[in-house]
Amino acid sequence: MLNKYARAFFTRVLTPFAAFLLRRGVSPDAVTLVGTAGVMAGALVFFPRGEFFWGTIVITLFVFSDLVDGNMARQAGTSSRWGAFLDSTLDRVADGAIFGGFALWYAGAGDNNMMCAVAIFCLASGQVVSYTKARGESIGLPVAVNGLVERAERLVISLVAAGLAGLHGFGVPGIDVLLPIALWIVAVGSLVTLAQRVVTVRRESAEAEEAAAQDGNAAAPRNGADAS
Repeated sequence: MLNKYARAFFTRVLTPFAAFLLRRGVSPDAVTLVGTAGVMAGALVFFPRGEFFWGTIVITLFVFSDLVDGNMARQAGTSSRWGAFLDSTLDRVADGAIFGGFALWYAGAGDNNMMCAVAIFCLASGQVVSYTKARGESIGLPVAVNGLVERAERLVISLVAAGLAGLHGFGVPGIDVLLPIALWIVAVGSLVTLAQRVVTVRRESAEAEEAAAQDGNAAAPRNGADAS
């Protein structure tokens, strides 16, 4: 949902920066790798210690690499299957680090087994949501559905809540409750999105098989006439 509008906006905003990096000889793959490393550092260094504000700041600085690298590739005319594969794969790594960081906090100093489980569910369900679309497309289906909570929504909801929750460390009372609420929203939303995609793939698969069967039945009389 957010992907459609936010990606177009930030692509326009980041185009000059992408052009600057290209002039400096930086490759899109390098931006992808550095961006992922920055997100992982922000999530796995700060979040397990409960430093959600600074962790969110670091992650936000690097998460835009997901838009910059593709922009650079298009400007340079070097878009490739390898670049798309690398970008998609490292997106999964970055997402895993973010929700893994939340889980580590709740498993340790956060001392909340329930929220640890919710964070792990967010991690796993996010990976499966992405897999369902990729797997459906790999078997020739369009998977034409806009899910309720896709990657952009998962990141915005969780990181905004984490950043605000981090203000508790600066003396803002009660605001730390935002992170558990956000994780529950992401968990439920991811489950709904997964169901949406599974139902869509089932419907598209049935339609494709029915169309193939009809084509086969239509061709049968012609084959028989040719044989006679």
